[in-house]
Amino acid sequence: MKAPVSWIKEYVDLPAHVTTEELAAELTALGLKLEAIEKPGDQITGPLVLGRVLTQEPEPQKNGKTINWCTVDVGEANGTGEPQGIVCGAHNFGVGDLVVVVLPGAVLPGDFAIAARKTYGHVSAGMICSSAELGLGDDGQGGIIVLPADAGQPGDDAFDVLGLRDEVIEFEINPDRAYALSLRGVAREAALAYDAPYRDPAQRPTPAADVAGHPIVVEDPAGCPVFVARTVRDLDPAATTPDWMAHRLTQAGMRPISLAVDVTNYVMLELGRPIHGYDADKLAGTVRVRRASAGERLTTLDGTRRELSEQDLVVTDDSGIIGLGGVMGGQTTEMSGTTTRVLVESAHWDATSMFRTGKRHKISSEAGKRNERGVDPLICEAAADRVVELLVEHGGGTAEPGVTVVGTAPSVPAIAMAVDLPARVSGMAIDAATTVRNLEAVGCAVVVDGDRLEATPPPWRPDVTDPFDLVEEVARIEGYVNVPSVLPNAGAGRGLTREQRLRRRIGRTLAGAGCVEVLSFPFVGDAAFDALGLPDDDVLRHTVRLANPMSSEEPGYTTTLLPGLLKAAARNLSRGAPGVALFETGTVAFPADRGPAPIYGVDWRPSDDELAKLLDAVPEQPLHLAVVLAGERERSGWWGEGRAAAWSDAVGVVRRLGDELGVEVQVASAARMPWHPGRCARVLVGDLELGHAGELHPRVCQAFGLPPRTSAVEIDLDLLMRHARDVVPGPEFSSYPVAKEDVALVVDERVTSAEVEAALREGAGELLESLRLFDVFTGEQIGAGKRSLAFALRFRAPDRTLTEQETSAARDAAVALAAERTGAVQR
Repeated sequence: MKAPVSWIKEYVDLPAHVTTEELAAELTALGLKLEAIEKPGDQITGPLVLGRVLTQEPEPQKNGKTINWCTVDVGEANGTGEPQGIVCGAHNFGVGDLVVVVLPGAVLPGDFAIAARKTYGHVSAGMICSSAELGLGDDGQGGIIVLPADAGQPGDDAFDVLGLRDEVIEFEINPDRAYALSLRGVAREAALAYDAPYRDPAQRPTPAADVAGHPIVVEDPAGCPVFVARTVRDLDPAATTPDWMAHRLTQAGMRPISLAVDVTNYVMLELGRPIHGYDADKLAGTVRVRRASAGERLTTLDGTRRELSEQDLVVTDDSGIIGLGGVMGGQTTEMSGTTTRVLVESAHWDATSMFRTGKRHKISSEAGKRNERGVDPLICEAAADRVVELLVEHGGGTAEPGVTVVGTAPSVPAIAMAVDLPARVSGMAIDAATTVRNLEAVGCAVVVDGDRLEATPPPWRPDVTDPFDLVEEVARIEGYVNVPSVLPNAGAGRGLTREQRLRRRIGRTLAGAGCVEVLSFPFVGDAAFDALGLPDDDVLRHTVRLANPMSSEEPGYTTTLLPGLLKAAARNLSRGAPGVALFETGTVAFPADRGPAPIYGVDWRPSDDELAKLLDAVPEQPLHLAVVLAGERERSGWWGEGRAAAWSDAVGVVRRLGDELGVEVQVASAARMPWHPGRCARVLVGDLELGHAGELHPRVCQAFGLPPRTSAVEIDLDLLMRHARDVVPGPEFSSYPVAKEDVALVVDERVTSAEVEAALREGAGELLESLRLFDVFTGEQIGAGKRSLAFALRFRAPDRTLTEQETSAARDAAVALAAERTGAVQR
């Protein structure tokens, strides 16, 4: 929202010493965030004066262009009093017009220096200026600035005439402060900041609705509680927008178009009430407001043919739909250069309907922006009357007798609050009198009853709905800078929770394994599941749908961390990284399918039953851990060749986490997308599935732009931490020598090394210190469908040196159990 300071001062008597910077700072402290301060005159230096065109001689050129050789009276501004010779390529002016002239020695925006120079056979000493050349934007004239004849005398300073010293403050307005999308609202805040007198531009006498004007029928009063219509006839189509209005529209960031359109835009900026004008001669019969029917269409003012929804509010006449209520009008009743009779619509629309319609049709308009946030419903008549007044005054029209007013403004319920609530919430010393005074200052009607009060919010503040909104109003006037900074008292000796300790231990373990933590957006769409190769009935495709997703392509809350992690890995590899090892911890969500969660107020604690209903509707959100290993796992260098990441590294990460947390992790072969069916491990804790680890399917690697053999892990971190030990005892070391035994076992290809290892470990008993697979061999010597697994077994006792008989017995027992469980045969 751009607010010219001179416009603000029309409604509030600010102290004379207040600068624009100080005003912007005060308004920012009240919640209107400063975006920028525009000072258009600061970009212009040197003589900028008014000039009267004395002669204008068109001269065609060889290039097909026609220039005007002009003499312009600039008074004594050029030091001689003689007319100034200027070449001008514009044609929207004539002899006798008052124009703006910049003389040699001046500098215009963009460091454009002005000097006398020879061009088109003449010495042009200066320039006749357009609005764009002065950095004022498009003024709608399509050429140079032509001023009213009484704007001044030749040689007068043009800065004040053009308002170049009028500074403009641009604010970023939060959605809950729609009242500040108007000069009425900004000025009210300025008056609040300086406790200055305020004149409400909406407080104006309006004609009584004793005589009905154009017939209006509202069939959906919930969607359109108030509809006011006024008519102006005999409007001069050639009437132009007055310069002061066009200048203010330009300052506010809007382009002047025509008198009728500009007046409605001006009143919208002034009062915050969007207005729509119809060419009344194009209307057919009664104007109606209703919901659209299925299959109805409308061509809006932007030329787009739109298929309407049954939830859209539309304005119709006997010919059909003529507008999308509160959002955008239709082409059939659009005002044009021949319009002489205007029907002025000033209606209050349901904000929720406006938001949904704008989002549905992807329409972003200044009117829709205000209607969807909530506008004062009590100023419809005042806004319509202001539009009529300006059209009559500047367009030569006549206000037709009769005012149509349909409906009444919705009532605003009072809000009950403890008088000391602002003090308790903010921590500031705010007494009851201060609370009442501040609430009344923002427009609330306050009634105090003992230690409680009831405040009725003003109609322009639909965002104030509960006691804590009232607290905010009181606190922002007192000043957020005055809120005391108090650190909460930490309970003695509590420290980190068990989950925090475990998560830190997990993070340190993964960092020690060379992994880097990343964070991804937890949103997903069908494209990601397709890239993962998940079948249509996979449980991971059943997502929690978001009501307002950041992207229509990712409308669900993710059920797996892999898509975001794989994209991050691909992005790093594409930037030249030889290899990546990334991990992420985050929640995933699985739909509860128990209906929407109830919405309770924030000013009271829900009962236990209400909380139970709320929690029952919340989807399950387990904490997951995912790891991706791609490219080089071990770097190459002078020491030799590197090694690419493999499925065994993924399984090794899970085993390392299990060792660190004191959890016995088991693995078994599995077939689960997105992993390679022959290189995928199912990770178990007892009989519970923890997740999967292994090499990704080649098609998945290709879909995400990853190198072949990329490996990944995803496990349920909540499950792992539930089985973790808070303190894992360190290993005990024996000072006695180790006994080494190697065995090679031939097994069927379907038997996993993990199954053989588990059997060996159990059979070897307590003397076994370590067990490691060091070779896998296949070939004719082994036989078809077979493979040889070689294991290194290390035995040691804590209290003695083992004898050869003890070592052999332990080895034989291990081999015997492996043969019994897996069919292994010792080579």
